[in-house]
Amino acid sequence: MNIADYTLPELRRAMAHNGVHLQTGIFSACVRSTIPLVAEGIHQLYADAPVLPAEQFADFHVTLSRPANIRRWFKPQVVFRFDGFSPFKPLPVDQAFALFEWGLNWCISSHAHQYLMIHAAAIEKHGRVAILPAPPGSGKSTLTAGLIQRGWRLLSDELTLIGADGLIQGIARPVSLKNQSIDVIRQFAPDTTLGRVVKDTIKGTVAHLRAPTDSVTRVLESALPGWVIFPKYQTNTPATLHPMQRSDAFMGLAQNAFNYSLLAADGFQRLCALMDASTAYRFEYSNLDEAAQIFDALAERRNADS
Repeated sequence: MNIADYTLPELRRAMAHNGVHLQTGIFSACVRSTIPLVAEGIHQLYADAPVLPAEQFADFHVTLSRPANIRRWFKPQVVFRFDGFSPFKPLPVDQAFALFEWGLNWCISSHAHQYLMIHAAAIEKHGRVAILPAPPGSGKSTLTAGLIQRGWRLLSDELTLIGADGLIQGIARPVSLKNQSIDVIRQFAPDTTLGRVVKDTIKGTVAHLRAPTDSVTRVLESALPGWVIFPKYQTNTPATLHPMQRSDAFMGLAQNAFNYSLLAADGFQRLCALMDASTAYRFEYSNLDEAAQIFDALAERRNADS
């Protein structure tokens, strides 16, 4: 059974009572909420995601609800709770679905230490993964959203998960777009599904892009690393790859890792193995069609050489 098998009223009722056991790749979350915007966002953007039986183990039990004070009605807010604990301050209720996404990222990055976790997108073609680490404002999510509309498989927009075997695991959840990126993707892929646009968040104006069906149905297919590419959006700049020293890319990944220090020697060894299997680049772009051509050429060249 998938989320799409529910009508929206059925999903609202299920989430308001026992919750919905949502599988997102290698993780599952039991999600409870009486806030309509949460159910609406999940119904629209997780339509292909499996729903597991209620009695099955869930990695995370999360609740989104209104606070038990005057802010329940006056300038209403939403509170995210994980196992009864609230790691964030309440937010305006119109940000409820965005808070669900941010909260689930927090759950994974705070607890899934069996993986080396890097703040980076991960996309795959021909069995090899391009890892895209970058700080906010670099155009990482815009590039990811564009490439998955041109045949690349989404593993993750925010968290690259590297197992002890060196394989990269998938999550394939909605891609978070911010500010100008929303209109860029609307123009680049007008038939894609974008969720509700929310203004005045801590990240500016945000909207979430539904992951392609193929990415969701193949989410449990892990893949080998192929490239580490640090993207940067530059206005009116031709799409260009600049080769990087592996040592510089190694340090860039370490700086973007959530738990590199926690994993200690194991984290170092996983990054070394990742860099041994990858080619490193810096990438500047302003046009998504040009970017797609360059990434496709990389994938075809690697596939021909293998």
